[in-house]
Amino acid sequence: MKVLVTGAAGFIGAHTCRQLLLEGHQVVGLDNFNDYYEPSLKHARVHWVRQTAGDFPLHCLELGDRDGMARLFASERPDVVVHLAAQAGVRYSLQNPQAYLDSNLAGFLNVLEGCRRHPVQHLLYASSSSVYGANQQTPYRVEDAVDHPLSLYAATKKANEAMAHSYSHLYAIPCSGLRFFTVYGPWGRPDMSPMQFARAISEGRPIQLFNHGRHQRDFTYIDDIVESLVRLIPLPPAADPQWDAFAADPASSHAPWRLYNIGGQRPVELLDYLALLEKHLQRNAVIELLPLQPGDVLATCADASALARVTGFTPQIGLDEGLRRFVAWFKSYYSPAASEAAPTGEQPDQRRAV
Repeated sequence: MKVLVTGAAGFIGAHTCRQLLLEGHQVVGLDNFNDYYEPSLKHARVHWVRQTAGDFPLHCLELGDRDGMARLFASERPDVVVHLAAQAGVRYSLQNPQAYLDSNLAGFLNVLEGCRRHPVQHLLYASSSSVYGANQQTPYRVEDAVDHPLSLYAATKKANEAMAHSYSHLYAIPCSGLRFFTVYGPWGRPDMSPMQFARAISEGRPIQLFNHGRHQRDFTYIDDIVESLVRLIPLPPAADPQWDAFAADPASSHAPWRLYNIGGQRPVELLDYLALLEKHLQRNAVIELLPLQPGDVLATCADASALARVTGFTPQIGLDEGLRRFVAWFKSYYSPAASEAAPTGEQPDQRRAV
């Protein structure tokens, strides 16, 4: 199949492109290479994918560019869309809320319009565990209500789920929303804790642990995320004949629309997670314990049984092994020799990097 992957230079996007190429799919990528974090890492991911799995076209485009997105769908006509591009980050949404409106809402509308005008077999899009918000009943089930988001980022992801449902209902677009739980691994995002903590430990800088390190997170290794996602691609949802409008299941519908959790299902307290990272880095952390931050969720834990029923797969990689793999990559990529050799990538024009 021809698969359009948005956010192709991102953490999950690059790993997804690589796996799809290795499985013989035709991949078309989209990314804007913005400077939310260093673009050099994004270019290096693309270089890694091309070196290890083969070349693919990569369009440099803003999701909010309505005309550009319309031209992209008209020219490429993908069979499947895997929409992973978004303005990420809970705390950054407190500083730059406009970016979330432009990318996560207006940008997602452009994706939905592309799927409407050029029908696709399946639209899979990234949601987030953050949609569970103030809900403290764990493990989180896709059947739970998500009416109390604690950050603008979470609110935009909840909005994406509702927007996708409306288009699925109106235009019969098969849509699957994927609620990712704390994804980590090689080529991860610098704004997430594995990279931030590894850098701080390596440089002897203090690590700030909010809520005094008592947060719990359901860490999910990147290979498990990608395996779940790729298995789901050829399994578009159909209308649920058992769906009852008088006792509505929030994760299913009379439309071809579903929601899935993708998580390791093994929550770990941040202090314990940090101890594993120290073990693999073979260095001790300097820890600064701080109060709870606005927008933070206390604990996350996925009930991924719905996804397992459909795909036959559950996450396999435990946190100890996953962090061992992450640290091996981290040392290789950020060592002086590796940094000198790491490609900065091509500078794409405003339409496409080839």
